[in-house]
Amino acid sequence: MPHRIRRVVTGHDAQNRSTFIMDGLAPNVKEMASMPGVALTDLWETRTAPADNTGTADAAERPVRLEPPSVGSILRIVEFPPDTMWKGADAAKAFESIGAGHAPDLASGDPMRHKTATIDYIIVLKGEIYAILDTGETLLKAGDILVQRGTMHSWSVRGNEPCIVAAVLIGAAPHP
Repeated sequence: MPHRIRRVVTGHDAQNRSTFIMDGLAPNVKEMASMPGVALTDLWETRTAPADNTGTADAAERPVRLEPPSVGSILRIVEFPPDTMWKGADAAKAFESIGAGHAPDLASGDPMRHKTATIDYIIVLKGEIYAILDTGETLLKAGDILVQRGTMHSWSVRGNEPCIVAAVLIGAAPHP
């Protein structure tokens, strides 16, 4: 079962006063059926820049997809299980299930290797994870932050405990 996240969202009432409009477990969770233990929880999405802060609708109430709108953003929590849980997974099926059939490097033996047209701010909340690029890898621990700028990359959890990261994905021009 994926780690559940409490989401609190603010807004404005009819008198234009600040108020809490949502408070509870984030409802938009996608467990990756073809990658056991991988779970994505979308907390919020923007579809414009600058963002529109009017209304009270749940901006994350839509199917989970990998990338944000080209001029928007997604706030997401990702749970990565230890590698042993998903090695040999069907990468194509996993990425297709989140609208990203174009993202994975299907020629690679690494099912997590992919590239997106985004800039991502990745904050490790719990555990440890390796960020893997074409030219090397680095271990990220709780409290570390990675700025991922549209590069081909992958993830690896080599220990026995899952890693939980917060990610802010912002639409970016694709890098050739």
